[in-house]
Amino acid sequence: MGKVNYQHLLVLIVRLALTGIFVMAALPKIKDPVAFATSVNAFQVVGPELSNWIALFLPWLELILGIGILLPQIRSSSGILIAALLVVFIGLHTSAWMRGLEISCGCFGTESAKESATNYLWLIARNTMLLAVCILVILKDRTSNSRVSN
Repeated sequence: MGKVNYQHLLVLIVRLALTGIFVMAALPKIKDPVAFATSVNAFQVVGPELSNWIALFLPWLELILGIGILLPQIRSSSGILIAALLVVFIGLHTSAWMRGLEISCGCFGTESAKESATNYLWLIARNTMLLAVCILVILKDRTSNSRVSN
């Protein structure tokens, strides 16, 4: 039996976790785009019409990217786009917090909206942690790909 590469195992576990998180976030929003559009609109960054389009498009993007982080053909681009989304989410939560908005982020559909008060510090910390993990996966992919091509 071969030697276990714990780095590769850790990266696989992280990929599976990112997939699970993004798929779990996407499915309730796909199921109820109207509720998600309400959450998007509550951030007061875009108007109601664009909120509706975002509510239709973003969950499918999250689903595709979440699955894509497991597929070697699109793994790198999926990781980069997930990282970009997380930066946007961090910015949106920070903006809403600074403006004193008490809203549901809609992160995991209407189930996450049942909390009494928005914990922006937690949302920002969670997304920052996910971003750090995502960057780790991206960097690991880049070092693995450069070794293969040399």
